[in-house]
This record gives sequence, C-alpha cells and structure tokens, in this order.
Amino acid sequence: MHKSWWKIASFVLLVYTVVGGFLMDVPHKHILNETIRNLYFHVAMWFSMTILFSISFYYSIRYLRGFNFKDDIYARHFASMGTYLGILGYITGFIWVSVTWVSDQGQSFSSVLREPKLIFAAIGLLIYGAYFVLRSSFTDIDKRARISAVYSIFAYVMLFVTMFIIPRIVEGSLHPGGKGGDGGNPALNFKDIDSRLRLVFYPAVIGWTLLGVWIATLNIRIQLINDRSLLTQPVKAKK
Repeated sequence: MHKSWWKIASFVLLVYTVVGGFLMDVPHKHILNETIRNLYFHVAMWFSMTILFSISFYYSIRYLRGFNFKDDIYARHFASMGTYLGILGYITGFIWVSVTWVSDQGQSFSSVLREPKLIFAAIGLLIYGAYFVLRSSFTDIDKRARISAVYSIFAYVMLFVTMFIIPRIVEGSLHPGGKGGDGGNPALNFKDIDSRLRLVFYPAVIGWTLLGVWIATLNIRIQLINDRSLLTQPVKAKK
C-alpha cells in the first residue's frame, strides 16, 4: 500500500476535479461565465503535459551521458504521455474557444483559426509527433536511441518557443498574456484566478500529472520486461 499511495492520490484528485469542477462555485467573469470550469481540464492538462515533457527531457540528457537503454525507454514513454495530454488539452481548448469567442462574442470561425496560441501550440505538438515518427524510422536500436535523445532535447526547447514565447509577442492573440489579450498568465497570476478556482485547479494539475506518470510507468515496465536482453549493461557510444 505504501508504494501505491500516489496512484490512489491520482484517482482521488481526479474524482475531486470532475465533481468539484462541475459542482463547486466559480466566479462569473465576463464572456467566460460557466465555461471557466474548463480551466480544470484544458489548462491543467497543459501544465501536466509540460511536467511530463520535462521528465522526458531529463531522461534524454541522462541517456546521452550514460548511453543506458533504460533512460531512452523512460524518455520515450514520458514524451508519449505528455503528447496525449497535450492533444487532450488542445481539444478542450479548441472547444472552449469555439464557445466563448465564436458563439458568445460573435467572432468568425476563421479568426479563431488564426489565433496565434492555437497555431503555435499545434506546431509544438507536431514537433513532438515527429519525435515518434523519427524513432520508427530507425532499425538500429543504438542509433535510434541516440538520435531520438538529441531530437527530444530540441523538441523540448521548441515547446517553450512555440507555446509560451512566440504567442506572447505576436499581435492578435486573445489569450491572457498575449499582446491582444488582457495580460497576465492564467493560473499563475493571482489576479487571474481567485481562491475558488485554485481549490480545484492545483489538485487537478497534480491529479492529471500523477495519472500521466502512472500510465507511463506501466508502459515502461512492460517494455523493460520485453527488452531485458538490451538492458543487461549500458551501451557505449559508437566512435
């Protein structure tokens, strides 16, 4: 039981996120109104995505330092779960923007498609998608691991460029923090999120992150069993 506490915590926190997210009181802000509850899903998932990509980045660096196939396996599966959460976050965000900007504000759907945050977030996820395509293109296991680790580091850097830097300097973004928005950084700035939202938002981030780690570790354990012959000793880099 003492080894499974974080799995139990993940389940409890996500149940709390769903129940509290739909039933607890929220501030009724202009335009957002009840849709602000999507903060617990869209934004929280992207926070968790960033954490999982950071873990993958760490293991990619570890692989390049020691050339141990186990680190490559860890990097791959944490990147996979980060991508899944990123896609879910993108879908929930697209639904959110369709309701608030198109239905409520009367903006054209084409203007939504030109939203810098959506465009560059998609680019960031596609860069990580190319990571898995790259891995599948190699039959040599050692070469695949080494090139994938280098690309993983590149993808992690580009994630921050495409999702967090460019949208803040490009004109026309309606997201908080963009030049066309209202400034601030949602969930981090206390002016953007009040105590009622924080009661659910931060547990949601922890819950989604622990779920991602849980699924990733299950996949890692399966692959470690299947690849036991490759993990008997570290692999030295080829000259």
